Amino acid sequence: MKKKTQLNKLVLLGLLTFSITSCMQQAATPITNAYETMIVGTTDRTVYSTCSASIQGKQDVDIYPQVSGLITDVCISEGAAVKKEQTLFIIDQIPYKAALEMALANVENAEASVATAQMTVDSKEELYKEGVVSNFDLTSARNTLRQQKAALAQARAELTNARNNLSYTEVKSPVDGTAGMIPYRIGALVSSAIAEPLVSVSDNNEMYVYFSMTEKQMLSLTKETGSTEKSMELMTGLTLKLNDGSTYEEEGYVDAISGIIDPQTGTVSVRAVFPNPGHILRSGGAGNVLMPYKKRDCIIIPQEATYELQDKIFVYKVVNGKTESAMITVFPIDDGKEYIVESGLQKGDTIIAEGAGLLREGIEVTMR
Repeated sequence: MKKKTQLNKLVLLGLLTFSITSCMQQAATPITNAYETMIVGTTDRTVYSTCSASIQGKQDVDIYPQVSGLITDVCISEGAAVKKEQTLFIIDQIPYKAALEMALANVENAEASVATAQMTVDSKEELYKEGVVSNFDLTSARNTLRQQKAALAQARAELTNARNNLSYTEVKSPVDGTAGMIPYRIGALVSSAIAEPLVSVSDNNEMYVYFSMTEKQMLSLTKETGSTEKSMELMTGLTLKLNDGSTYEEEGYVDAISGIIDPQTGTVSVRAVFPNPGHILRSGGAGNVLMPYKKRDCIIIPQEATYELQDKIFVYKVVNGKTESAMITVFPIDDGKEYIVESGLQKGDTIIAEGAGLLREGIEVTMR
């Protein structure tokens, strides 16, 4: 029994020693309130907004025949560069040449009929003056002349139509550009009602690049500049990232902004123009547009210095050695690392530079 009591005392003594040692160790651990801080300043900064984009030729033209017939010649290769008024296809010309000859003959016949009717009228007028023929005969002759002149006008219109139809057998490009694929070959029967065009020609010396901006971005930019027109003047120096990850060497500019917001997506359609001297860009392509926003004398803070609460952004200022939360507004476009502060901070303010989400109001701060 005595041994058991001694054992219990030893155990209690050991526990007491461990407890005292632990407390001493905890007391020896220093509590520090040293946080990384920064003094707010101003600088110039350019940030980029990235938007998915589709690429179209400045003028994509689907070319259809205007007359029916068999294709007798294909004058271009697929993907070839073509010039305006260059002949692309020839449709069988024989029936249209025959129609032109017939129209020419009809015009000559109508001209002869007009000449004969005119002679008749002249004769009737002389005889009417002498009282040989009645007014009815003279009026009839004049009406016949009018009919023959109308027939001549109709024949000339048919001649013009025949000439046009013959010219339409040579299908020409209305624009400079690059030809697409050709689904028809020599001997194919085509007409103006075919479902697929003979060929598509894309004017790709300059390319239209279409992308969208959010309503929030558009409103922010318009408020900053004062109008959509002034906003477009600033929307220059655009960069295009291609699908292979490379950066297109030519810069673009915005030349049109839609006046309507898409109610389903809440975005505004924007069109940019990019030069395409090397014909690297092709109609139907895709990429990403990087739009620069240049801000002068702006306050830049790291995103680590902020925390969010109910969709609002806050920082901790250091005021009289203690943390004091402050709500800020930031430019809607950022690089994922820093914010451009538009209100809530002033030059010279001191803020906690990192770990703001782990702090609370009124903590004493030792700056470092």
